[in-house]
Amino acid sequence: MRRGAVAGRSAAAGRTRPKATIMGPLLAAVVLAGAAVSLGGCGDDPGTRAVTGGLMGAGAGAGIAAVTGGRPATGALIGGGVGAVGGAVTAPR
Repeated sequence: MRRGAVAGRSAAAGRTRPKATIMGPLLAAVVLAGAAVSLGGCGDDPGTRAVTGGLMGAGAGAGIAAVTGGRPATGALIGGGVGAVGGAVTAPR
């Protein structure tokens, strides 16, 4: 055994991991929010607005989940559902 080594531990086990930065996911969330705002006026009937709202909600949910450390797939599912209902309900009559 090497001098100074502890039995049962590898040399790499004591190393620390580099800290992850939040800039990548934050930039993605900002871009998705900008896309959501620019597409917000699309669609005149409830079906079109539901699809548009669902897509925007899925993107926003995934972005928010990625930034906050959650699972992007779960955030996309929740955001897509909320966005689809919101788009259908707010359609102009």
